[in-house]
Amino acid sequence: MTRHSFIQMSKLSNVRGRISYITSHAKQENLYATYRTADHSFWSNLARECQQEFQRSGAEGKCIEARELIIALPESYTQYEPQQVLEDFTEEFRRRYDVECVSALHHNKRKTNYHIHLIFSERRLLAEPEVKIATRSVFFDETGKRVRTKKEIMGEDGQIRKGCTIIPKGGVYEQHLFTVKDGRFKSEPFLEEVKRNYTALINRHIADPEQHLRVFNPDSIYLPTKKIGKNNPKAAEIEADNAARQEWNRTADMALLSGIEETKILEIKKEEIHQKASQSIKEKGWLPTLFRSIIGRAKELLQSLIREKDMPPKPTLDMDMAEFRRMKNLMIKAQEGAREIRRLQDDVLPKLKAQLADTKGLFKGKERKALSEQIQQTEKEIAAKLDMLPDILKEDGYPDVQAFMRTFREMESVVEQYSRDLAEWERQTSRKPSAAAKEQRRPPEKQSVLKHLREIQDKNRQKPPQRQRKKSIDRDSR
Repeated sequence: MTRHSFIQMSKLSNVRGRISYITSHAKQENLYATYRTADHSFWSNLARECQQEFQRSGAEGKCIEARELIIALPESYTQYEPQQVLEDFTEEFRRRYDVECVSALHHNKRKTNYHIHLIFSERRLLAEPEVKIATRSVFFDETGKRVRTKKEIMGEDGQIRKGCTIIPKGGVYEQHLFTVKDGRFKSEPFLEEVKRNYTALINRHIADPEQHLRVFNPDSIYLPTKKIGKNNPKAAEIEADNAARQEWNRTADMALLSGIEETKILEIKKEEIHQKASQSIKEKGWLPTLFRSIIGRAKELLQSLIREKDMPPKPTLDMDMAEFRRMKNLMIKAQEGAREIRRLQDDVLPKLKAQLADTKGLFKGKERKALSEQIQQTEKEIAAKLDMLPDILKEDGYPDVQAFMRTFREMESVVEQYSRDLAEWERQTSRKPSAAAKEQRRPPEKQSVLKHLREIQDKNRQKPPQRQRKKSIDRDSR
């Protein structure tokens, strides 16, 4: 199965407390390294200025003092020196975005989740502090909001209300050490950019291309699975949710190989999953069991289309083009696998379930048990074969069924056009044209078509294998 990177961003309303938590050996069982690009005073001043600005704005909710990225690393990264890994990833962010960071490298309690916490500031230090001097008395109410007159901060007794302040003429009423927040850090394009950059950085140090991570494409036919964090109270719900998502993904692969257009699968995903889930959340809030049932109904709809669709016939290998021939052979292999899955799903499994339903009576316990075991074994066999479909295509470098099918259809179109051009050339040359005309009419070049086919493949394949790196990460390699 294709492995996706996990990079998550969250807002921090107490940056100093969060820094203390991720960098403390007392609070973390498996803390391997910490790294700072700015000292403690930077973060204290940042927190104070963010809170002051938040109070002046009169906004509701919580003040956002900084943001945090959680970057999951493959377990193979444990072979590298932790401090160097952490510094490499942190400096990559600071160089690219020119902001200060604090980071820590952890394992979870069971040592199954190797990850980086990277806290970053949305503001930058000013070259010179910006100080505002009062030209007259300035008044602030108990919320920190500036008001126009002294009367507005006085109580019924004529005294200044508790918590209100007066800055006399000549005093400093506002001071800025930092720029305003960089708006791009809260945008979706920023997070997508970070995911791409860090996924690429992670893959640089993974020698086996089949182990490379990919950024999940939300516009694909597939549904993403969720990562289960440390001591997550909803772990069981997430596991069940992930199982439903994986069932949809397997069914989507079967649909592609059965000849159902990608656009149709995307349409079902959008209308039957995304739209109905969104409507359900609006009406009833987030209900995990309801979401899983929505996915289940969408999967059943897709399965009904698969059953209605006859598996396309085996492609004939009448084209003497090596690249396209290899693609066709892979297509045949994948479709044969899909046919066997459909036989188990549509023939073997229903018959076994029907037999079990008909096996009744007090003395048929052993028979029912044997049938139940057969059903379970068949279901496991179906799941295993579904998981193997993408692996068949990985033999030629394709990360998933969707990428393979897109490549095949594009190549098929090129080859068909070549065949039409060749047929037209043969038709024209058979008319016994003049020598001059015959000289102008040349057959379509097979080599240029082959070049085009290779370009199409390279575009959709995984990156080629990289050389094995040393256990210490070479920073200069970038």
